[in-house]
Amino acid sequence: MKMQWALIAGLVFALLTGIFAVINVDSVQVNLLFNTVQIPLILLILGCTLIGGIIVGSYGIYRQYRLQRENKQLKLRVSELESSATSKSTLDSFKSMDPLDSNESNSLLENDSIQSQRKGNPTGTL
Repeated sequence: MKMQWALIAGLVFALLTGIFAVINVDSVQVNLLFNTVQIPLILLILGCTLIGGIIVGSYGIYRQYRLQRENKQLKLRVSELESSATSKSTLDSFKSMDPLDSNESNSLLENDSIQSQRKGNPTGTL
């Protein structure tokens, strides 16, 4: 809906500018720093309007390009953060799935060292 209002406002502005330019058809003297020229006022009005439209349009295109680039970078960052969050949660789930309790693992290590000492290994290493 906002785009439709902008289009309507642009058309009204163009119509008013056209009417204003047609009313002013007298020739005027324009000083261009290095030269002075005589041109009809209608051409001056339409030329200035066209140049202004080109400037505003160029800025709009630049702004849209910049926002699209920023949007792409932010989407990439979000996907990186999601993948790192999933990998972290996967690691946490693997850590929580420890099949042996820490007490059980300590008792198994003690049994291994006792058995290795019985086999003649005085240091207790395997």
